[in-house]
Parts: sequence; structure tokens; C-alpha cells
Amino acid sequence: MLSLHTMERFNEYRIMWILVLFDLPTETKKDKKAYALFRKNLQRDGFTMFQFSIYVRHCASSENAAVHIKRVKSFLPEYGKVGIMCITDKQFGQIELFYGRKSQSINAPGQQLELF
Repeated sequence: MLSLHTMERFNEYRIMWILVLFDLPTETKKDKKAYALFRKNLQRDGFTMFQFSIYVRHCASSENAAVHIKRVKSFLPEYGKVGIMCITDKQFGQIELFYGRKSQSINAPGQQLELF
């Protein structure tokens, strides 16, 4: 049986998802290199592609999310638009996805296990 403390740690309102949305220029070779480096840095930090130019990362808490948001800010490219949004696991679970008019189930990246 889970303790109250453990249940609070895995509460769907405490667990967070970070969404990084970006629109970066790719006209020049330098732009393309910056775009590739930004995506590579997101992947190194545990983000996975949700859609083109939208990457997501599961975080155990808002404190953990703040660490990763700070990290993303540290490798922002010089040009382009980047948005960072943090939502609860409950909100993420309510996303409705469609392929054309056909509803799709959420194919969320695997949640990371936390070792004690």
C-alpha cells in the first residue's frame, strides 16, 4: 500500500509535462546547424518529439520541471521563436489528438522512473 507521501509524489497534479514549441529559421547553412543543435540538445535533456517542432518531457515535479526549463533556456538559438509551457499530467492526459478526422490515443513518451 502506498503511503500518503508517496501518493502525493505521484499525484497527477504534481507530475508535470514540459512542452517546447519552436519555429526556427532554416534558410542558411548556419540556420540549419543551429536548428539541428537545438533539437539535439532537447533530446539529450530527455525531450522526445511530440510533433514536428514540438518536444515534450515528463517531470516528476514542478521543481524538476524548473531545472529542465532553465536548461532549455541555456541553449536557446540566436534566432527564431521558442515557447516553453508546463502543464500537469492531468492536463496532458486530456489532450485530444486526431489524424485527419480520426481520433488517436495519446502516445506519450515513457514516464521516467524515480529511484529512491
